[in-house]
Amino acid sequence: MCGRYATTTNPARLAAELDALDETGDRPDPKYAGPNYNVAPTNQVLTVVERHGHETEASGEDEPRLRVRRMRWGLIPLWAKAAEPGVPAKGKPLFNARADTAATTASFRDAVKKRRCLVPMDGWYEWVVEGEATAKGKAVKQPWYMAHADGSTLYMAGLWSVWRDRDHSELPPILSCTILTTDAVGDLTRIHDRMPLPMPREHWSAWLDPDHPAPRELLETPAVQAISDIVARPVSPLVNSVRNNGPELLESPAGGGSGQLSFR
Repeated sequence: MCGRYATTTNPARLAAELDALDETGDRPDPKYAGPNYNVAPTNQVLTVVERHGHETEASGEDEPRLRVRRMRWGLIPLWAKAAEPGVPAKGKPLFNARADTAATTASFRDAVKKRRCLVPMDGWYEWVVEGEATAKGKAVKQPWYMAHADGSTLYMAGLWSVWRDRDHSELPPILSCTILTTDAVGDLTRIHDRMPLPMPREHWSAWLDPDHPAPRELLETPAVQAISDIVARPVSPLVNSVRNNGPELLESPAGGGSGQLSFR
């Protein structure tokens, strides 16, 4: 799974690097405007989509362009009801979707067909049970951080949705997304049995295409080569609390830690 990650990506810089349009707005929520070392579900996150200029559906009126957008992490299905005007009712926190079943799952199947995205991140966290339980019987969980060895941005496959309050069409829609997960491969299985689904750049065109379904093989568990330049290392337990947020979360834990895994 992927329930927490880090990103220092600036939307304007990201848009320039990808030759994309920055649609994140001039006045982002200050809470999410800068680097976020402890991204959690319901946070506003950066995504990359490819859409026509006026969100036309394969009309041929204009060429689709890459666009950088902010979305709520935790997909809101199109059919979700409103708890109050413009506010969707609380449901399951759909921050992850299984790549192998998303196409047949009610919450995700529409997005699989025509609303696929990329979720950029510096790296993601998982927790590993280490040592004996505490005096209170709780398992000791050590956070690990997975990232490219050279620090370059990871792009994970995601799905997105546009939720509208049907009874209050005058209210703005809510964009939301989920990160696809797949079976872990290679030595990453030593950290967790699931991992976010990486999307190599050579497949971006097919994955993001707003006019055609993605090739089925892009949803399959990738080969070990897909994580060949990823390293995993233990980090500070400060990341255990979503209230903590800063570069110190990526430091080695006090006492030395448990080493580093390289999947080359």
